[in-house]
This record gives sequence, C-alpha cells and structure tokens, in this order.
Amino acid sequence: MAFAPLRLSVLKLLQSASYTTLLKRPLAYKSSISLETLYPNSSLKLTTPPPTIDLNEKFSGYIPIEKLDITYSASSGPGGQNVNKVHTKVDLRFKLSEADWLHPDVRQKMLELYNNKLSKEGYLIIRSDITRSQQMNLADCMQKLRNMIRYASVTKRQPSPETEERIRQRHLKAARLRVAVKRDESVKRSLRRPPTFIDL
Repeated sequence: MAFAPLRLSVLKLLQSASYTTLLKRPLAYKSSISLETLYPNSSLKLTTPPPTIDLNEKFSGYIPIEKLDITYSASSGPGGQNVNKVHTKVDLRFKLSEADWLHPDVRQKMLELYNNKLSKEGYLIIRSDITRSQQMNLADCMQKLRNMIRYASVTKRQPSPETEERIRQRHLKAARLRVAVKRDESVKRSLRRPPTFIDL
C-alpha cells in the first residue's frame, strides 16, 4: 500500500514533458543506428521524399506503386496448409497505353515488344508465385516489370555500312576456310585407304 503513491509519482514523472526533455528522446523505441543518432547535428531532412519523374530521362528505376493494380490470390503447388490460408500469389497489372509515369518512347516500345502479353482491355499483367511469401512475390513482380522497362528503354545502335561490310567479309573468309579444311581432311582420308589393284 505504501508503494501506490510512489508508483503514481513515477508515472506522472514519466508522462511529464520535462522527463522527455531530460532523456532527449521520446518514450517510443528508437534504434541505436537511427539517422538521428548517426547524424545528430545534421541540418538535412532525414526523410526521403519520392523521386520526381524526369520525362527527359528514359527510366530511373522508380515505379509508382500507387498507379499499379495489385491483387493477391491463393497460390498453386506444394506448400502444405499455408497455401490454403495465405494468399501469396501476386497479380500486378496496369494499363500500358495510359501509363503516364513512363517515358513516351519507352511506352511505345513496350507496346510493340509485349503486345502478346496484353489483355483485351490493354492491361499488362505480371504474375509471380515462386515463393510462399507475399512480399517476396511482389518484389519479384516489381523486378520483372523493372527488367521489361529497362529492356524497352535501351536503344540498339545500328552498325555503319563499313562495319556491315567488314562483318560480311569475315563470314565469307570463315566459310572459305571451313571448305578448305574439309577438303584437306578429305585428301587425308583418301591417302589412308589402301591402294586398289586392277587385274589385267
């Protein structure tokens, strides 16, 4: 009974603002490697805003997840009771023709490259159920989409006429050398045969 007033006074001290300023931190848990601890005198903003999309840059690697339609469903294959309880399969889709977060050239190239992957409504659908983790499958879908965008954003260089002629000459030389080697092997095989005698 004697400890009840002491407990109340400790609680009041903990809830007071003077105690939090004494500790120089809020009462919530904070890691010892947090940014405020590592850089205590930094004048920089320690929160990272989403990157701004530069239309002059083809693809920076940033995909706005709020503009994607992501659904989860039950996965197939082995996995025990977990596949019946947790929806781990991920379907990621978005309308490719209306994706304003993509560079127009990249969007047009993707429409040409992945025309057979589009649905009737024009949605590009990417699925993943390779793991039993929902977040890992979502990360796999995002990586697939990122690879598709990067592949479409690369412009292939056309070789000059001089380079094409040089390549043609190399192929012609290789073909002639191959025929010469075959001819030499044929001569060697013919010399290994025993001589044939003709009866007169």
